[in-house]
Amino acid sequence: MSNIAQQIAASKVYGGDKGKIPSYLEQEVLTWSKEKIILKMYDLFLVSAKKGDVSKMNRVLIELMSSLNFEYEEVSSRLYRLYEYCQRLIVQRKYNDAYLIIKELRVTWAQAFNIE
Repeated sequence: MSNIAQQIAASKVYGGDKGKIPSYLEQEVLTWSKEKIILKMYDLFLVSAKKGDVSKMNRVLIELMSSLNFEYEEVSSRLYRLYEYCQRLIVQRKYNDAYLIIKELRVTWAQAFNIE
């Protein structure tokens, strides 16, 4: 997950012309922990949901789904199903419902990681 997630997070956080990110900012993102990347992915989803950017919301969910560690089968399976449910909500244009689910996950993980 790290490389793609870091690139998406960097382009969202730091923007720039046509997705170009200054190298020093890209280096900052590359030093983020896995936990911080997950939180940034949730942040990206939340911003995209407010804008109604279906493409980005789906890309974030796919990235989150692909990053799950199924060695911890119960938790990963439940998160996977929750992400799938959010995808269905997006198809149904229920962006606010998906937003609320991801927002709650973000708050929960931030507390678990002890990161704000």
